[in-house]
Amino acid sequence: MPASRRSLTIDDLWSLKRIGAGAVSPDGAWACATVTSHDLKRNESSTQLWLLSTDGATQRQLTRGNRDGDPQWSPDGKWIAFVSKRGEGKEVNAQGQLYLIAADGGEAWRVGNCATGVSALRWFPDSRRLAFVSWVWPGLDGAAAQARRLKAEQDDKVQAIVVEQNHYRHWDHWFARGRRPHVHVIDIRSGKARNLFARTRFHLPLQDPDAAMFDISPDGTELAFSFDFNPDPGALSLTDVAAMDIGSGTWRKLTPRSAQTGQFAFDAPRYSPDGRWIALMVFDFRHRRHEQARVWLLERKAKRLRDWSGQWDCGVNGPVLWGADSTAIYFTAETHAAQTVWRLELDQSQPVELRRGPGHGGSATDLRISADGSTLVYSRSSLCHPPTLLACATDGSGERAIERLNRKLLAGIALGQVRSEQLRGFGGENVQLWVVTPPGIKPGASKRHPLLQLIHGGPHSSWADAWQWRWNMQLFAAAGYVVAGVNYHGSSGWGQQFMSSIHGDIGRRELADLEAGTDHLLASGDIDPARMVAAGGSYGGYLVAYMNGKLPKGRYQAHVCHAGGYDRVSMMASDGYLWAGDMLGAFHWVDEDRVLRQSPHHFAQHFHTPTLVTHGELDYRVPYTQGLAYYNTLRARAVPARLLFFPDENHWISKPQNSRLWYREVIAWCDRHASAKAAQ
Repeated sequence: MPASRRSLTIDDLWSLKRIGAGAVSPDGAWACATVTSHDLKRNESSTQLWLLSTDGATQRQLTRGNRDGDPQWSPDGKWIAFVSKRGEGKEVNAQGQLYLIAADGGEAWRVGNCATGVSALRWFPDSRRLAFVSWVWPGLDGAAAQARRLKAEQDDKVQAIVVEQNHYRHWDHWFARGRRPHVHVIDIRSGKARNLFARTRFHLPLQDPDAAMFDISPDGTELAFSFDFNPDPGALSLTDVAAMDIGSGTWRKLTPRSAQTGQFAFDAPRYSPDGRWIALMVFDFRHRRHEQARVWLLERKAKRLRDWSGQWDCGVNGPVLWGADSTAIYFTAETHAAQTVWRLELDQSQPVELRRGPGHGGSATDLRISADGSTLVYSRSSLCHPPTLLACATDGSGERAIERLNRKLLAGIALGQVRSEQLRGFGGENVQLWVVTPPGIKPGASKRHPLLQLIHGGPHSSWADAWQWRWNMQLFAAAGYVVAGVNYHGSSGWGQQFMSSIHGDIGRRELADLEAGTDHLLASGDIDPARMVAAGGSYGGYLVAYMNGKLPKGRYQAHVCHAGGYDRVSMMASDGYLWAGDMLGAFHWVDEDRVLRQSPHHFAQHFHTPTLVTHGELDYRVPYTQGLAYYNTLRARAVPARLLFFPDENHWISKPQNSRLWYREVIAWCDRHASAKAAQ
């Protein structure tokens, strides 16, 4: 390691600016980005908007609020709309509100006042109106009635929730009592808003409703949106796309149901600039729940709907972006361990890769396109670099960085070497493995090092060539560990068959792949077999608990299980409980033996590996009782165990000081059992 550079620390991780692409000016000359900073001492974050010239020459702060987000550039280029929580004199808005600021700077001002809050902004083509989403009570007409009901709800001494629906909470929150996400339109001059879904059955899907779920036609007369006509969706929300005339409120369904499409979900409509087409994201749930997203194409005049990208065995990250000439769309997609930028022509079924990052390819997200079709703006990160904003032409040429907010800090930090390797996993099939070594360590050195096998969650995600804030491989490598990350069977990026291979038989293939990765590294001679640790979160936590009951004593010296699904029967308390039958192949009352074979708690008599269990009380995806049950079982069996519990966190440990404690506890636990410090 160069003497002038030091290893990455947890404080460095929280000192880095977190940058998100927000909007591009119509002429492609500027981007408006969100920049989030964290104050470890105060345990707070703040987000402002920055203007970045897409030639990379200029970066300047645009707003000074603490919670400014979702910037959207007006089609005429004059205004940037955004959502903020700000005080107006003595008034403090409990809900995010709509603000406007001139694109060339000045003071921002609030437009209207929506008591139930504003989110998911989208401009109309006339630059005089905006659409937004607000959670309202469907039976109440008018803003005043909504405000009165909101105050009554807040003042109510009884906060009990009574439901008869399948879905009533999501990740870390209960759905608001009686409220539904409706699309509204607001005039920026008068501040008057109108609920487009008032006195209709319509609302956006309840899980994370955002601007991806609706679009406005190029002539400003029609709204296309996602809606599930089933009043009580089951495990799968089989959404359709409907179109509403904005003036009259009349509507029609755009997605026909047939024997073929009866189990399809249609989502994320996007009008082409010429108004001829609507691109849709489509999920075929006939055979499995975790289906890759495909793009379908609706010809509006002929009312013809066809599969556009289905012959390509990769999932499309939507919503897609149309080029200015309406002849192609742009999107990002995972291919193996990279996520790159792609273009798909109208008359083609196979997209063309436009841009990938250096080295292993990186991971592009937050793709945006200018209205004139000249410029793409996107964020890209890698295992060696946090997200940064870049721009290029829409043919993929001329890529350049357009911000440098983290450059000075990163220049003083030495990161570990990253390499990608192939190995034979379950059934002799190829599996990809990441290896990150401590800074300054070279393969083949005489000293053997401790191994930290990190196991990703999902399971249908991956260890991509991407920067992680919560499970940062470089931070663990800086602590002295050779870090391994296996993209086991079930991981995304290697096609639908690889993703679906574990359904109905979870744990077995994944464990074989993980152990093949460990054996592969042991064979290199760089790893000390007496100093190995395995750690994972969510589904990765499940796999850590599973291996505790499946592997011989002493294989790993310690485990770390964060938010792991320990008992697949009591996981029926999860917000995703209806998925269990698909994932496990049956519900426990249908085939108890099959479920138990896939549940770590069934093998508790074989637990022996010291384990740190971490969990957040506000986790509804893997309820915190899973962590307590696992910890209690280990203690009852006299297996060394430690519990790190956060009453104020959800599925992720996201508050700065909580995160710092989490990293310190995890590394200290690994050091206690694998003596990483001895390797430094």
